[in-house]
Amino acid sequence: MIGQLSGILLPVFVLAVIGYAWRRLGFPFEREFVTRLIMNVCGPCLIIDSFAGLTLPIADIVTMVVAFLAMFAATIACALLVLRVARLSVRSYLPALAIGNHGNMGLPLCVFAFGETGLALGVAVFVTASVVQVSFTPILQSQAPPVRTLVTTPVIYGAVVASVVFAGDVQLPEWVATSVGLLGDVTIPLMLLALGNTIGGLRAKRLPMALALGAARLLIGFAIALGVAELFGLEGISRAVLILQGAMPAAVFNYLFAARYDRDPDDVASIVLTSTLLSAATLPLLVSYALAIAG
Repeated sequence: MIGQLSGILLPVFVLAVIGYAWRRLGFPFEREFVTRLIMNVCGPCLIIDSFAGLTLPIADIVTMVVAFLAMFAATIACALLVLRVARLSVRSYLPALAIGNHGNMGLPLCVFAFGETGLALGVAVFVTASVVQVSFTPILQSQAPPVRTLVTTPVIYGAVVASVVFAGDVQLPEWVATSVGLLGDVTIPLMLLALGNTIGGLRAKRLPMALALGAARLLIGFAIALGVAELFGLEGISRAVLILQGAMPAAVFNYLFAARYDRDPDDVASIVLTSTLLSAATLPLLVSYALAIAG
């Protein structure tokens, strides 16, 4: 078990630490370029590549998407209650409590733990979460319609193409499949490097509050994912992926949105940072549990 855990967790931490050290050493890292490359090119290619030739029943993908939406709705309700009790701004802090790091951290864990099946199910969560985030957060924090953001998000188009390829059992031309595969393969390393680099630039302020909300993000996510998995009767890898993705720390994009809309970005950065650091301690237990229930 220790060897298996090391094989899953160490690549995640090594790449994230390289990104972190790169930032702390002051070496140039064009974060905006890398983020755009992931979201506009490599991410869509990863989605298409992960679904091309996949033998997983389409019902499993649909169930995962619906289960994630149920999990997100329940997380929103629970996070609202926590923020009301703590008398904190819903517009500022709700995304940080409700939206986990399903891409930069959750997706690599799904791949390293469960291979191609884990990748496909993890991508289903990642795509759905991306759509939710780019629509829900602007509405909440800026009261602006998110239509333009949705229309200009290539990850969504990648999901559409992947769905057509998967549902229609379409065989891509060899040169297209190879090109898409090569671009998709760099997505997860870039995500982890970008995660570490971003974390390296964050600072924790109002530490007690950040620790409390960071821990709340992990506990709420895990508890609700567990309940939703039971409610939907998920088993095996599907159950493990939903719980693994549900218990991720706050997404880095929560900080980027908070900075863009001036919604307490320093505090949100602190929640992202503390929840990520806390997850470093909880991930061995979480991944062990996920592997056990996956059989």
